[in-house]
Amino acid sequence: MNQPEISIIVPVYNVEKYLEKCVNSILAQTFQNIEVILVDDGSTDNSPLLCDAFARADDRVRVIHKENGGLSSARNAGIKVAKGKYYGFIDSDDYIADDMYQVLYDNLVEADADLSFCGEYDVYDNQEIEIKSIEKKVVSSQEAIKLVLEGNIINMHAYNKLYKRTLFHHVRYPEGKYYEDAFVIIDLLSECEKVVYTTQQKYYYYHRDNSITTQAFSPKQFHRNEAHQRNYQIIRKKYPELKKLALGRLCWSYMMVLDGMLQSNSENEYQREVKEMRHFLRRNLKIILGCPFLTLPRKISACVLGVSLKGYKRLSTFHARKYLKNNR
Repeated sequence: MNQPEISIIVPVYNVEKYLEKCVNSILAQTFQNIEVILVDDGSTDNSPLLCDAFARADDRVRVIHKENGGLSSARNAGIKVAKGKYYGFIDSDDYIADDMYQVLYDNLVEADADLSFCGEYDVYDNQEIEIKSIEKKVVSSQEAIKLVLEGNIINMHAYNKLYKRTLFHHVRYPEGKYYEDAFVIIDLLSECEKVVYTTQQKYYYYHRDNSITTQAFSPKQFHRNEAHQRNYQIIRKKYPELKKLALGRLCWSYMMVLDGMLQSNSENEYQREVKEMRHFLRRNLKIILGCPFLTLPRKISACVLGVSLKGYKRLSTFHARKYLKNNR
């Protein structure tokens, strides 16, 4: 195979139900000068066999079989062997439009940018996907960080982006951590001079049917707070104009973790952490109330939290069930 322009890294773990649709959507790209690196992260289903079958059928596909180490470990393994000038990451239960990488690549080259984003569809079973208006813009590193913190146009996820490989010279995904994308996005954007984005939807993000009101709480959920605390410290020093937004995003993270804990009825098991998070949110209530991306229900809940944890829990559970009902 000739030197690929784009290396597309796909971590694979027990996704035999989804893998064929995902990989076929990548191989069907109108931008053909790609290599597809399937990283089998110790799967115990038929995913390894499917990966090998793809490699036999198309010489653009390479397969790495490794012991299970998690999503970050799989991505890092792919980065280690990638040959392309640019990197892309796809989650193996999702799929993409056939021109996604053409759009990302053309926008990146035209803008002489370091990183290119596109929009995504949220895909739920038995529900129509939402079509959004299209906007395209070239922004600075700081402007891109602002957009990521606001979360309306650019998200923190790795999957709907095209990166210059040089961005990863000093960056790797943190192994053993959840919310790995949140840990690295500010580092990656800080390495950029220019970022180009389009809200044109080219990535199909599949939401599995999994009720957030019945999930068991895991201590790994605290990694979300760790990631956003880290980002806040970086932004506070390097981009002080964005300090309040970063603190607002950290407050959001605390509320998300607290919600998960309360909805799984785990608050008695983590009394110290609940007390600390509640104290932090009460101390930053002014930031929460003035935060432009936090919703009115979220702000009302934060006010209630200052008075009653039980009242906050009722509001949190109500809004979680309402969200699930609207996305079934």
